[in-house]
Amino acid sequence: MKTSLTAEWRHITSDKWLFSMVTWLPPLLFFLLYCVFAQGLPRDLAIGVVDLDHSSISRRLIRTYDASPSLAVTASYSSPAEGTAAMRDAKIYGLIIIPPNTEKDMTLGAGPAVEAYYNSQYLLIGKMVKSAIAAAHSTIAVQIDAVKNLTTGSIAMEKAVSEALPLSTQITSLYNIGKNYAQFLGSAVLPAMWQILIVMTTVYSLGKGLRKTKTKPASGLPATLSELANKLAPYTLIFWLQGILMLIGMFILAGWPMHGSLTILVCAQFLTVCACQIMAALIMYLIRDSARALSSAAAYAAPGLAFMGVTYPVTDMIYPARVWRSLLPMSHYIDIQISQANYGTSIANSLPQFTYLLLFMTPLLLLPILVKRVKRLQEISA
Repeated sequence: MKTSLTAEWRHITSDKWLFSMVTWLPPLLFFLLYCVFAQGLPRDLAIGVVDLDHSSISRRLIRTYDASPSLAVTASYSSPAEGTAAMRDAKIYGLIIIPPNTEKDMTLGAGPAVEAYYNSQYLLIGKMVKSAIAAAHSTIAVQIDAVKNLTTGSIAMEKAVSEALPLSTQITSLYNIGKNYAQFLGSAVLPAMWQILIVMTTVYSLGKGLRKTKTKPASGLPATLSELANKLAPYTLIFWLQGILMLIGMFILAGWPMHGSLTILVCAQFLTVCACQIMAALIMYLIRDSARALSSAAAYAAPGLAFMGVTYPVTDMIYPARVWRSLLPMSHYIDIQISQANYGTSIANSLPQFTYLLLFMTPLLLLPILVKRVKRLQEISA
């Protein structure tokens, strides 16, 4: 084992791309991805206002929009057409149109129609703008109705507010209480990126034997299972260490909540690394061409985030998508990570996911056949 580690490390240091993929590149990618979501919550999203009323009520509405942590009134337009053009040019994410006679209609109880538009092409931003505008409208409506109730008779402030808002809702998040998007997306994006690195690095390292150089002929793929195991063992340790560092970064350094056991996640990571390596080796032995194998590995591993079931529910996926998801080791790992981080469940509740990861070892039954074929082809070519 020590000899294989030493020999493979020499191979790693002799290839600048392989050296990068197992040393400084993964931490750099993890850090850059974390920086993208580090803010956690989108704030001060730019919106514009078309004030056609120019009254105290309209100015009060604008101040309420601007007071929202998620919104920032950055522009005022003289016409709806001008505001719509700015939203199409991505200068603002939302547009509020306050119609004429807004204050008059409110005084008479007619209920003016304040129009709000947002760009839903930006899924996250559009959702935030929509909810922030709705909250601002509710706030100003309750305030105005409460003042009306106070002026109609000698009633207390609490009763005036309750009559203005007879029904109220309270939404309490059981997990990710602060609605931190860094925690929500980062905890899925990082493992997805990790899976891509494992698969691509494994295929690249195996493909080194198929590439000729001016000073060294192609040596071919490992011709026995023991050679393959010795070849992949050093990378298994490196990938596993990367996974552990990822857990430390997410749940210790970043302080994301962890209600379960890190030990269970570390064990799941080891099985995930082995599963990803086996699938990468299967791709390599089936194709036996370095360039095409890398392309196939990218097509296999890259959609991992979309099929994890984090950003899109698994129950709403069509059957082929669920089949593809089941073929990705990281999909089963992320179920274990979510159950431990959010729910703090026992290992018994994660046994199905551990079983699925163990099932990825079944291609080992096919690998001896492929290895023998590779060995026979190498003997013929020799």
